[in-house]
Amino acid sequence: MAHIWATKRAPNYEQFAQRPVPEWFKDSKLGIFVHWGAYSVPAFAELSGALGHIDEEILHERNPYAEWYFNTIRFPDNAASKYHQENFGGAPYDDLLDQWSAKQFNADEMIKLFARAGARYVVPVSKHHDGITLWDAPETKGRNTVKRGPKRDIIEEFAKAAESHHIKFGVYYSTGIDWHKWPTAQPWHKGHYDKPGLDAVEYNEYAWKQCADLIERYKPDVLWGDINWPEAGVAPGPYSVEELLKKLYGANPEAVINDRYGDTHWDFVTVEYGLGEKPKDSQMWQSTRGKSLGLMANFPPGLPSVGFSFGYNKLETEAQYMSGVQAIQLLVDVSSQGGNLLLNVGPDEAGNIPSLQLKCLDYMAKYMDVNADAIHDSDPVGENIARPSGKEDAEDGFVRWTRKGSRLFAFVRGDEGILDLEKGKVDLESAKLLTGERLSLKDGKVMIKEIPTDLHPICIEFALY
Repeated sequence: MAHIWATKRAPNYEQFAQRPVPEWFKDSKLGIFVHWGAYSVPAFAELSGALGHIDEEILHERNPYAEWYFNTIRFPDNAASKYHQENFGGAPYDDLLDQWSAKQFNADEMIKLFARAGARYVVPVSKHHDGITLWDAPETKGRNTVKRGPKRDIIEEFAKAAESHHIKFGVYYSTGIDWHKWPTAQPWHKGHYDKPGLDAVEYNEYAWKQCADLIERYKPDVLWGDINWPEAGVAPGPYSVEELLKKLYGANPEAVINDRYGDTHWDFVTVEYGLGEKPKDSQMWQSTRGKSLGLMANFPPGLPSVGFSFGYNKLETEAQYMSGVQAIQLLVDVSSQGGNLLLNVGPDEAGNIPSLQLKCLDYMAKYMDVNADAIHDSDPVGENIARPSGKEDAEDGFVRWTRKGSRLFAFVRGDEGILDLEKGKVDLESAKLLTGERLSLKDGKVMIKEIPTDLHPICIEFALY
């Protein structure tokens, strides 16, 4: 696997080390990732499994990520290349850009949907590994959505919609991979993953100018890089990450950056599909669409949040998708451990959220309409107040805890039976739903199965002594 996550700071980045993480980011708990590109035209990837559960020998040839289509179709005789030949006559990948219509895309409606689902920030892809930009980026020579295909500045539309609905706005930019800028004779495969050009001066300048343009135009609240940054940009210089950070924080003092810019600086660390590590100290962290580490025994291996693929894959069915209930379970699992969840959606080529993704978001909206107060702006609960699961074995059952001052919230699966809390720390008689409905106790225990609600996991509020 590539060196994706930063492990240390180079000396010239210590100046940023004490920068506090903005409160808005720590309190948000939920953001929405949007993967949309020319790869949404074929919308094809093998259902080979979730990242982290596929043999690395075949990972790239049978990549489950539809957004990696550019690379996957370069393997001869695999399912993707056969599909491309049968449906597109083996045409160059860039022909897909011209077929991408975005004819039904409405950024305003999409952002409203995300806000109803409880998201406080949105991070659309501005450039993925195929190198196509979703704004009129410098040095693209027209290879972008403004000049071709949709003929729209998609990033600007997202930015304006987010601002109008008071949602924080970020951008994803593929920092370490650009197959168009750095073409190779062979497709990427095991042992060839961290190439090409991580030390390339030319690509470093190219990526720097595009990221600087994003900052100048949109002043993003989140700058989300991926798969490292060229090593040429780590050392001091005019096209260094150091200068990019100064530009970012100067344009937006409340902005945050993730940990995929080489050994430079990060405001939060990332966990993806169980890869990467949840920090053992007090660092802010974010789980990206996959299952978080720890306390996830009741989730099947490789459980997707929206699907195995970030980009829309029309082969995926409910078997690959996370339900609304599971999405909420994932959200409260992450937020109860002090992290944020960045949940991905992948629109189809026309700009619609596919029905299975919409079903998940609609349930989340219904749930958050009642229970958002127990998630947003909340803090983790120490084990001196309540065990992670409320049972002798923390992995036995699903119970997660958050708190706000003297208010304690338990998220419990409806089939758990009994919630038994230690007396003396929690006012058991105060148990209620967030609708205000009081709950009855039997022998000092909350009888979960008797709670009248169709919102799961069930959220119960207690008062702390």
